[in-house]
Amino acid sequence: MESIEACATHYGDDADAMREFLLAGHERAMELDNRGPIAFDDQGNLEPHILAAYRKYGFYVFTGVLNADELKDIDDDLTSMKMSFPAGPGEKLTADGAPALGADCTAPNLVWSKPLGDPLGGSALANGRHQVKLHEPKAAANAPEWAPFILLGSLQFSEACLRVYGHPQLLEVAEAINGKDFSPFNETLFIKEPGIGAAVSWHQDGTTHWDSEAFDEDIHGFNFMAQLYGSTAVNGVWVLPGSHKVGKVDIKKLVEESGSERIKGTVPLVCDAGDVIMCNRQLVHGSFANTGFEPRITVNMGFHRRSSVLDVMGAGTHNEAQVFDDTLISKRSEVIGYGIDARRQRFPDETPYKYQPFLEKGLSYTWNSDAKASLRDYNAMDLSI
Repeated sequence: MESIEACATHYGDDADAMREFLLAGHERAMELDNRGPIAFDDQGNLEPHILAAYRKYGFYVFTGVLNADELKDIDDDLTSMKMSFPAGPGEKLTADGAPALGADCTAPNLVWSKPLGDPLGGSALANGRHQVKLHEPKAAANAPEWAPFILLGSLQFSEACLRVYGHPQLLEVAEAINGKDFSPFNETLFIKEPGIGAAVSWHQDGTTHWDSEAFDEDIHGFNFMAQLYGSTAVNGVWVLPGSHKVGKVDIKKLVEESGSERIKGTVPLVCDAGDVIMCNRQLVHGSFANTGFEPRITVNMGFHRRSSVLDVMGAGTHNEAQVFDDTLISKRSEVIGYGIDARRQRFPDETPYKYQPFLEKGLSYTWNSDAKASLRDYNAMDLSI
């Protein structure tokens, strides 16, 4: 409630409306039947009730996926990474004058925002998919000039995130949704620090296949959103349940019909630390500036059906547009192998996931210093559609 009250005060004459919106959205979210642990039936298939709820709403909250040791690993990595962040946008050195994280990379990595800003909303960035600009609250006088917002290609910087990527149950879920030959999409770290975390305007992630003859609710893939500290109505992503089924949405019209940026029928993705949300990329979704008191750090990992990306011209959203042929997809998929082995080394009592394309080709991958070096700029091959 303290964060909700703090958030509401940033909305001036709309304070009461924002407070009511946050509270009502939280209540609706907790009433939905799409929350629980990852579970499989006797044949190893994802439990039907999980699949049905995901199909209905476009998202599912998997509870208790990451244990305390794994969360500490991520937190330790985050602390280390923050110390090596550049002094500001475009800088190659840290505030202490040391070489900054990503300084030797050519592919994009750390994205910045003005505190509590909406850097994408209403712009032509990301193919113009963020159609409206959200309210940008006034940050405190002592806020930094710039705030880290998104870390692209995160697996090259964080072994703990790479191990989450190799989580056997999550990869089993990816297989259940996208088939045994599923492919990667991209991996990012979303940083929403209290009092400065930026907004992400309402949008749908898909770009390439809206007019495809093969269009369906899964053609643009999904994201896993692993939460380091948890997610709330104030700092979390909001979604419009069921909107993944209806094709390209006129978000400007939705906002107009709702009378404000508080789109009617949306709910927040509410969960605890260690929970992982599976979210269809075609859902209308977005997040408000984090004017509350709790941080949100999301380890984001996306996956596609191979048929959605094979021989397709990419959207150019996260990297240069290019045709995703079999050679490129295979090369980009190597990170799955490294994630599996990095996790095996850290959690030897788990049964590692077996990725069918590797089995068919007799491939195996070992996580070591050479493998780590090979991930530099790997996100230049992100399969962005």
